[in-house]
Amino acid sequence: MANKPTIAISHLGCEKNRIDSEHMLGLLAQAGYQVDSNEELADYVIVNTCSFIQTAREESVRTLVELAEANKKIIISGCMAQHFQEELLAELPEAVAVVGSGDYHKIVNVIKRIETGERVKEITAKPTYIADETVPRYRTTNEGMAYLRVAEGCDYRCSFCIIPQLRGKQRSRSIESITAEAEQLAAQGVQEIVLISQITTNYGIDIYGEPKLDQLLRELGKVDIPWIRIHYAYPTGLTPKVIEAIKDTPNVLPYLDLPLQHSHPEILQAMNRPWQGRVNDAIVERIRAQLPEAILRTTFIVGFPGESEEHFEHLVQFVKRHQFDHVGVFTFSPEEETAAYSLPDQVSQEIMEMRRDILMKVQQPIAASKNLACVGKTVEVLIEQENPATGELIGRSARFAPEVDGLVYVRGKASLGSIVSVKITTADVYDLYGEIAPVVA
Repeated sequence: MANKPTIAISHLGCEKNRIDSEHMLGLLAQAGYQVDSNEELADYVIVNTCSFIQTAREESVRTLVELAEANKKIIISGCMAQHFQEELLAELPEAVAVVGSGDYHKIVNVIKRIETGERVKEITAKPTYIADETVPRYRTTNEGMAYLRVAEGCDYRCSFCIIPQLRGKQRSRSIESITAEAEQLAAQGVQEIVLISQITTNYGIDIYGEPKLDQLLRELGKVDIPWIRIHYAYPTGLTPKVIEAIKDTPNVLPYLDLPLQHSHPEILQAMNRPWQGRVNDAIVERIRAQLPEAILRTTFIVGFPGESEEHFEHLVQFVKRHQFDHVGVFTFSPEEETAAYSLPDQVSQEIMEMRRDILMKVQQPIAASKNLACVGKTVEVLIEQENPATGELIGRSARFAPEVDGLVYVRGKASLGSIVSVKITTADVYDLYGEIAPVVA
């Protein structure tokens, strides 16, 4: 039998996309394909693309063009394949297949069809698939942490967002399926699980008839993993039951990622956010009162159509008032197939970028003061990297989520993938510095 082709994966986009890539790697390895990280040596390169906003598409296109110029045979998967299948096939003769965002589990069959000479289009118009714990998965994160997808898709229709069209309606996994995968990850030595979906606080509505995040957290509390972190927690879904579950479950970190997107009721209504014109102040104050130790991260969009100076100033004061631990700021990206694309009073790119810079400058001293408050304290740190030149260790405390927040630089000896006590000695705007705390006998 002829040798099977060698395959590389170029991963782009979010952590939901990353899990799709990890399942493709797992399925290919299980089927006996050689998976190589070196794209130059591979017979085929799978480019798992992102199509969320213009900059993400530009990165995906750059990657595709570079591979095409190198005469690589390309399999285009993910959101951009879902979004622009016909255009990609027309523009890139090197593309031997397009695979939709709900079809990644068919990758082995796609390769077999390509090998017979077929140019494959494997796209489900309205994705319905979600992988469970029985689907092979080859993790690409460091050994100490893993993402765990609890649901896929979204039932909301925010006016700036194309994700429901690309990823389909919400479909949750069962509590039993999620805890089974968490057990698998624990057996691999994972120390931190990050729960992800489009809206994690809506977990379970589609299969149980009501949100079940609180019950899921309590079940995950029985799994031997020290840290469980929640991403994409819509504030309206942080019910008293969910807050109680966070408080009652020791391995669930009091870290909340709240994608608020704006503070002004008029902009929230124009965005068609689930909480519409309700004032965010009350939501944030309630969370702070119920979970005083909470670490709060949020993201905002500046330059949404119709955002006036008054609206933006409202947002600036909101950020000053609530002193979030971590803030991400993005400029509005007009997406053709969304309602916001045709709204009047579009804001110029120059003004959007200026507002983004202003808001980040407002946040910087807040972030710095939060970090300075850690100096002199001993905190738990998950060690993830070692600088081979200096021997310095790099990790994260419970305050920092992977890839989006700061790092902790550590002097001393510890094994990768372990959680150790670190005394924080200095801090800057985004990162902390410390040394391994001596073990008290």
